[in-house]
Amino acid sequence: MDGNGRWAKQRRLPRVEGHRHGVESVRAVVRAAGEAGVKYLTLYAFSVENWNRPKDEVDTLMKYLARFLKGEIGELNRNNVRLDAIGQIYRLPEFVQQQLAKTKAALAKNNGLTLILALSYGGRTEIVDAARSMAQKAKDGRLEPAEINEQLVSQHLYTCHYPDPDLLIRTSGEMRISNFLLWQISYAELVVTPTLWPDFRKPQFFEALEEYTRRHRRFGLV
Repeated sequence: MDGNGRWAKQRRLPRVEGHRHGVESVRAVVRAAGEAGVKYLTLYAFSVENWNRPKDEVDTLMKYLARFLKGEIGELNRNNVRLDAIGQIYRLPEFVQQQLAKTKAALAKNNGLTLILALSYGGRTEIVDAARSMAQKAKDGRLEPAEINEQLVSQHLYTCHYPDPDLLIRTSGEMRISNFLLWQISYAELVVTPTLWPDFRKPQFFEALEEYTRRHRRFGLV
């Protein structure tokens, strides 16, 4: 979800206004995904690199995140959405962690779209954490190095309970992955749109889905 800052700058507004309007796009896309029958939607909300942004901006983002988690419970419940989060959640402020746990519990019985928020997330960090976990098991004698394969690595990732993505949408026209789900997107279809995230709504989301349906996925075959 890229482009909040540029959206605000184009309008000579504070960067936080871009983040505020970006929340409206989250609401619109979650609704659209549910309508389309999408089962899993992962939103890259805050990266491990984002901790290096100015403290005032990070503090504001954390407040917006907690407000979103609390304020959207009714909306998400009405749309039968379940919530989960991936990343180094322990690095989030305590008040955000507490609200995240409350919101997940409030939505736990829903069985429609699963909304996964990538928070304090980085693809390389995820792989390092998985490697450390497997190394510790090997050290303890619970895992033989020869047993390590792709399936075992996947089982040690943050996303171990979910299928790999079929489609990756990158907003704001940036032609890079930016450390997102590096292992999981090996065969995902990529759709890059010049639309900045605060302007990305249902029509743009459906356009990306339509582009996906025109792709022929070969997975290395002919």
